[in-house]
Amino acid sequence: MELSVSFFAARPHSCVLPVVPARPDLKLRRRPLTLRRRSAIRAQVSDPSRCRETDDDGFVLEDVPHLTNFIPDLPSYPNPLHKSQAYAIVKQTFVSPEDVVAEKIVVRKDSPRGVHFRRAGPREKVYFKSEEVRACVVTCGGLCPGINTVIREIVCGLNYMYGVDDILGIEGGYRGFYSKNTSQLTPKVVNDIHKRGGTFLRTSRGGHDTQKIVDNIQDRGINQVYIIGGDGTQKGAALIYQEVEKRGLQVAVAGIPKTIDNDIAVIDKSFGFDTAVEEAQRAINAAHVEVESVENGVGVVKLMGRYSGFIAMFATLASRDVDCCLIPESPFYLEGKGGLFEFVEQRLKENGHVVIVLAEGAGQEYVAQSMHTVDGRDASGNRLLLDVGLWLSQQIKDHFTKVQKMAINMKYIDPTYMIRAIPSNASDNIYCTLLAQSAVHGAMAGYTGFTVGPVNSRHAHIPISRVTETQNIVKLTDRMWARLLASTNQPSFLNSDEVMLGKVDRAIIEQINNRKITSI
Repeated sequence: MELSVSFFAARPHSCVLPVVPARPDLKLRRRPLTLRRRSAIRAQVSDPSRCRETDDDGFVLEDVPHLTNFIPDLPSYPNPLHKSQAYAIVKQTFVSPEDVVAEKIVVRKDSPRGVHFRRAGPREKVYFKSEEVRACVVTCGGLCPGINTVIREIVCGLNYMYGVDDILGIEGGYRGFYSKNTSQLTPKVVNDIHKRGGTFLRTSRGGHDTQKIVDNIQDRGINQVYIIGGDGTQKGAALIYQEVEKRGLQVAVAGIPKTIDNDIAVIDKSFGFDTAVEEAQRAINAAHVEVESVENGVGVVKLMGRYSGFIAMFATLASRDVDCCLIPESPFYLEGKGGLFEFVEQRLKENGHVVIVLAEGAGQEYVAQSMHTVDGRDASGNRLLLDVGLWLSQQIKDHFTKVQKMAINMKYIDPTYMIRAIPSNASDNIYCTLLAQSAVHGAMAGYTGFTVGPVNSRHAHIPISRVTETQNIVKLTDRMWARLLASTNQPSFLNSDEVMLGKVDRAIIEQINNRKITSI
């Protein structure tokens, strides 16, 4: 859904710094005067990289920073796409400065118009000369299908669409800015990297030192920075942007959000997620074949999902061979009426076998209690997870052999690192292309301190703080989880009174927020 508005067009980000002259590429579309009063209201926000402009009918624009906010006299140039053969037949080559994307498209008749983001895409004017651009690309954090596709399409997009030849690859994550060599990236160099898993530039966790990174950016003459990574990485990108702004540098900082768990807020989904769900089917199918071929077969498949159970949930819905799905958001218990042991016994009696899919972050409190362990953290500040798959497999085996005196055939499959190390599928390849091109268009148009992604299927420029302030989780009170319960016919393990009171989602959100990454 796309909406056009005109009241904010001349102020792309005026609430961050004192008002600056209107940008020449922004043209207001005049509309007939109506009796309805419309006035722009500036809403003060604590995050300097985030601007809200509010209208009296509830329209809210969450805008992203622009280089002209802190470099007022920055000249603009015609977009090279004016001469592009690829765009010659496009009906509307350039995105209007008035185009925005609605965060929510299901609304009621009298409800406020709600939050909107600036639509991504090429602008009529750019704020960099192609021959003066020196761009860099860096990948941080864990692996995910599609990283190489994003790298490739950033390089090809800059070169093919904007004629940029000087593109550097920063090797080894954030610390690569000040402790590693760089490589020169060209369309030829990255031509077939999308066929490989992992990251062509290598990666690491941690290593963020804002001063050292920006010093390096300044020393190398880099003026466009493309940062691919999860919420911790994007927080680092926000710090880089703030330091760049503080120094008054003409450097555009663009983030491309990455997480295999699909736990990035605001955007429809993260790249690599579709590939992960598709690959998880192979593990589930293998478990089903194994347990179906023996007497009292119990298959346990552990999938990725530290705090969010989207991969496990969608893989279960896609498979139809799963009897029970356990995710971090949904508490469960083993013993007693309505517990997991009772459900497994029931399915073994009915079908002779059972398949359980669980996310790696599910049941961590039970594992910690039984193993008497203390929380540890990795270099990114993420809690180190215990192996809930092995623990659950042993608990089920012990219960049925020692308590129920029933022989079972346990099959445990852990494909987690196999899933994230593969190349992206066709759907994710297309998605990665759109993300990369949205980032390139935004940076060339002078936007900075932003990230990109689809909001209701329309790509938008989003303030970094919006995708890092919270995590996307499976809401147990939403219909998608209800669809899974209806598909597997498993117990919900929840007290119905708690669900009706809305306690469940609030408790999960609090728990997730308490675990939020604090380091970068």
